[in-house]
Amino acid sequence: MGASNLLLIFGTETGNAEELAEDAGRIARSLDIHPTVMDMEDASLGDLSSSKRLIVVCSTWGEGDQPVNAQDLYDSVEESEDGSMEGVNFAVLALGDTAFEFFCESGKEWDVILQKKGGNRVNERIDCDLDYEDYAEDWIRTTLDLLKEVK
Repeated sequence: MGASNLLLIFGTETGNAEELAEDAGRIARSLDIHPTVMDMEDASLGDLSSSKRLIVVCSTWGEGDQPVNAQDLYDSVEESEDGSMEGVNFAVLALGDTAFEFFCESGKEWDVILQKKGGNRVNERIDCDLDYEDYAEDWIRTTLDLLKEVK
């Protein structure tokens, strides 16, 4: 990936995470960052590990479960070697519902596993409840500014 490229991956059941990832892609383009937006189902461990800039947008399903389209990719990252995410500058936007016990659990798991495997967190994870629009966009803009600084 080039100097100003970004991989945006989403894990979703209802489409909210996909919509947010697409919004983040539009904002990135306006900042002269070149995003690739991918369904986690279509992304591979190699796609992630070769990305210098990565944003994960992931919803939580049921009682803290990964969305169906995210589970295989999450498992492959979890099973990868330590250091497999070295050189990956990442941030996680988690979606959830505070009515459930495991609020934003999937995003929390992504945040932990990417750092555990050697990734560099460039912005703190944001845990979004159902009314996330305004503060999610602020977080996306801040995160993209931080990722633009990555050399």
